[in-house]
Amino acid sequence: MELGSRDAFDRMGTLGIEEEFFIVDEAGRPTSGIGDLVYGPDPPDPIAGAVDHELFACTIEVQTPRIDDPANARDALIEVRNALIDHAESQGYRIAGAGLHPEARWRELDHAQKPRYRSQLDRIQYPQHRNTTAGVHVHVGVDDADAAVWIANELRWYMPVLLALSANSPFWNGFDTGLASARAKIFENLPNTGMPSRFEDFEAFQRYERRMVEHGSIEDRGELWFDIRPHTQHGTVEVRAPDGQRDPDVTLAFAEYVHALVVDLAERYADGESGSDTRREILDENKWRALRHGHGASFITPDGEGVVSLAEVVDRECNRLDVTGIREVLDGESGTERQRRIHETEGIDALCADLKLRRR
Repeated sequence: MELGSRDAFDRMGTLGIEEEFFIVDEAGRPTSGIGDLVYGPDPPDPIAGAVDHELFACTIEVQTPRIDDPANARDALIEVRNALIDHAESQGYRIAGAGLHPEARWRELDHAQKPRYRSQLDRIQYPQHRNTTAGVHVHVGVDDADAAVWIANELRWYMPVLLALSANSPFWNGFDTGLASARAKIFENLPNTGMPSRFEDFEAFQRYERRMVEHGSIEDRGELWFDIRPHTQHGTVEVRAPDGQRDPDVTLAFAEYVHALVVDLAERYADGESGSDTRREILDENKWRALRHGHGASFITPDGEGVVSLAEVVDRECNRLDVTGIREVLDGESGTERQRRIHETEGIDALCADLKLRRR
């Protein structure tokens, strides 16, 4: 039984970024490529040992190494992305970034044969068969297990904010869903996803994690796919809310903001702050607003007494935490808006081409 440990939480403020992408052909259409890119020739050093695949044979994940100084995040992310692009091109493939690929039609795609995914397909059935999603995961190291759980509790309200900023998946299975992030809605059809409940402390979280494995609900702790979780193997708080991205600057903006949030909350925990207990129904409503409206979303405040726009949240957070990236993301065209504009004015071929990653 794979479970983490309290002892894993031994570093404060480290950063790690995981990005999921689509393997595509020259025209930008999804194609099965993990046989060559994951199980074929060894990838170059920056991503050696850091490339894996997801459920479908057209999806691939890459991770930065642990980043001890967040000032080095840009160099680390760009190096990893460039290495992945080069590795793919050497085998005749391209890489595309989005929360969902508009031409990824799940009935026509090959599943990975890894035993882990075969088991999930057998256990979960239809929701997993259609899970053509790709996301961004940001890890921030925390040096105290109870603090990590408290921080994850407090971060729940901010997950819809990150989702709204990241919205980059209006199309699914070949049609416009009307949502800003259809990925979020499709993914939360799986068990153990979405907004988690509040946990009292690390013991309570670990007890829940252990029971889920012992009772056969999951095979290992990695199958708790919540939008936010303490990662009991890496010793981090892991944010899993954002859509996958074509533009590395957007991913870096999320990493900057999440890191600042976690560090700030760690200091507040150390100062003895009691924390909040926002109703999960309000958090779920805020997530719905984010995945439906994207940059146009507004959110119910943690106390349930008011509503605040995404722009107001971003302005407050940039001033409070001295971050700049999420303001630039909000001021720019969202991924969803860009996809719809290109699809309407230039067509699906142009949209598929636009989603391909470029070297930086």
